[in-house]
Amino acid sequence: MNKLYRVKKNEEIKRILDNRCVSSTPYLSLYTYKNLETNHIRYAISVSKKIGKAVIRNKIKRHITAVIDNSNLKIDSNIDFFIIVRGKILELDYQELYKNLNYLFRKQDLLKGENNE
Repeated sequence: MNKLYRVKKNEEIKRILDNRCVSSTPYLSLYTYKNLETNHIRYAISVSKKIGKAVIRNKIKRHITAVIDNSNLKIDSNIDFFIIVRGKILELDYQELYKNLNYLFRKQDLLKGENNE
């Protein structure tokens, strides 16, 4: 994933959280913000230290990034989103993680096109 697609600054993450457009499952929470300054999606992922050591947290982040990058999810442009991972995420495999993210994106009407599985 290109660095262009990452939300890194605390002010930007705070702006996403303050917008309060949120959807949740027992495994993930998705906060979104319509950003008209960019013409592509940007995202950040937060995994708490309560979930596991650094190896586990980084693996979860890699899986979420892979779902966003390599899947056929067609996410609308100009969206910043922030994904907060919850403790039950360790129960999921890759396909279930894909289904959860797809559900959250659909719930907030972020997907475009008809290929929404």
